[in-house]
Amino acid sequence: MDMPHHDPMRGIFLKIASVVIFLCMSTLIKAAGKDMAAGQITFLRSAFAMVPIVVFLAFKGQLVDAFRTRDVMGHLKRGFVGILAMGFGFYGLVHLPLPEAIAIGYAMPLIAVVIAAVFLKEKVGIYRWSAVLVGLTGVFIITWPRLTLFREGGVGSAEAMGALAVLLSATLGAVAMVLVRKLVKTERTHTIVLYFSLSASVFSLATLPFGWNALGWEALGLLAMAGFCGGVAQLLLTASYRYADVSTIAPFEYTSIVLGLAVGYFLFDDIPTSAMLIGTAIVVSAGIFIILREHRLGLQRRAARKHVTPQG
Repeated sequence: MDMPHHDPMRGIFLKIASVVIFLCMSTLIKAAGKDMAAGQITFLRSAFAMVPIVVFLAFKGQLVDAFRTRDVMGHLKRGFVGILAMGFGFYGLVHLPLPEAIAIGYAMPLIAVVIAAVFLKEKVGIYRWSAVLVGLTGVFIITWPRLTLFREGGVGSAEAMGALAVLLSATLGAVAMVLVRKLVKTERTHTIVLYFSLSASVFSLATLPFGWNALGWEALGLLAMAGFCGGVAQLLLTASYRYADVSTIAPFEYTSIVLGLAVGYFLFDDIPTSAMLIGTAIVVSAGIFIILREHRLGLQRRAARKHVTPQG
């Protein structure tokens, strides 16, 4: 297994590359249209993501080793929750403007703080709790105009359902983050990546009896490319953490909203609303505050450990 190397600029470059390619994945899925079941999209995305992952692991000589695991049930739990998060997220993606879907998805790390505090008993101070509340207020500002469309029915109702779906996806994604946090204690990174794509493909295939639509070659090609992009982006994201601390590269996740605004405007004629822009600014600010706070606390903990006198 490759050892980590401290090279922050390379880590940042890999992180931004993963953000760009994940955005390409979302754009391809949205371009494929609204006529597909969420489970169908999820299956094709997960199955085709296996291609670059398997090729990469085989090239590195880690493919056989990646299948060795100490926690099969942990991978299955993470896969099941992750596939639900993806499914709801893809449903919201095709029914909402691209920038809004991205912005609402930023609720995931905020919700993860809450889940970690409640279920993992992690200590969360007043500053992070305040940031979470402020960030969730921003999410409310973004989603409220969509949720009020329930009473209008038709297209408006579909957009409202899309907003709720992305919120639910963010919540499930936060649960998946907590499950991954448990997995990394005993499992290798490439094992976690491989088993997620594998379990996601199997679980999403189980939605076939609930109604998949016949796809034309164009839609199938778009989703195949989306899956391939997802696999490549996952590999780049994983690699980025080898070269820089999480607190260094995490803020660059928010470059996706700038790119998403451009793609949404030029490809899908999505014009951002004032509520979306204001809410997004609040959510991003809260997210960056939490990242910086985590970084500062990490430095303090490391400094405290250096000053502890070993006991004989």
